[in-house]
Amino acid sequence: MSSNSSTSVRPARKGRGGLARLGPLPWVGPAVLLIVVVVLWPVYEMVRTSFLKISSSGFVRGSAGFDKYKQLFDEPSLPSVVVATVVWTLVVVTATMVISLALAQLFNQKFPGRRVTRWALIAPWAASLVMTAIGFKWMLNQTAGVLNTAMTDLGLIDGPEDWLGDPSTAWPWMMFVAVFVSLPFTTYTLLAGLQTVPEEVYEAAKVDGTNARQTYLRITLPLLRPALLVGMVINLINVFNSFPIIWSMTRGGPDSDTATTTVFMYQMKNSDIGQSAAMSVVNFVLVVGMVVLFLKASRWNQEEN
Repeated sequence: MSSNSSTSVRPARKGRGGLARLGPLPWVGPAVLLIVVVVLWPVYEMVRTSFLKISSSGFVRGSAGFDKYKQLFDEPSLPSVVVATVVWTLVVVTATMVISLALAQLFNQKFPGRRVTRWALIAPWAASLVMTAIGFKWMLNQTAGVLNTAMTDLGLIDGPEDWLGDPSTAWPWMMFVAVFVSLPFTTYTLLAGLQTVPEEVYEAAKVDGTNARQTYLRITLPLLRPALLVGMVINLINVFNSFPIIWSMTRGGPDSDTATTTVFMYQMKNSDIGQSAAMSVVNFVLVVGMVVLFLKASRWNQEEN
């Protein structure tokens, strides 16, 4: 009887063993394939294109070696574009984090209309970046813009101003729009972090006699560090690679005076596709560097043994 039962079990074990050999491949395989097709293959093509001579009509004329990189670094506009990109990224990310932290603290409190204000904050996130940028562009229009009309009627300016035609005024407005559309995600990320802080911790702090400032610096901010780190890194990547806002509002002009490296890369595609691809590779390396820094910085959250 035991012999019959053992023989009946063996085929089932064999079947499970065959599936077990595949491990998690059936589940992660489609995701890996998607990453290869959507991420790795375009990266390979981008790097390969940066070493080719390509005509304006798209025909490959042979290998260019490192000539496209040399031409890129010899571009007279590149230094100013890089500086503008650094300033753009630092200002937008810093302003976003500071304002989002204040909003998260506000939304974490109980007050009348809290639910409505939380819903209202989703609006810039739900709208398309291009639609938002074009809306602000129309508002800032020199001839029919609402801002010029209102400021002229109030006597704040003598006549219509070309807000987006002058880099000194275009940059602040584009930064304002970038912060405006970045606030919802960052605020909700920090709000989620605040809501994970146990109330018992604050009650214990009151018993110990700590004041509000000490409680915030010694308890709230340290426990909020994971959310702060996630919000900061995601914003760094998004703002650095930001294209729709700048392109929709100024197209990086005049010339490249309001261009970041991403917009500058797109501007070069009309004159030299290979050089544009080289700029893409440089941008990709910078983004990967930021991701590596994020992975390295995230180790502080692990408990030290």
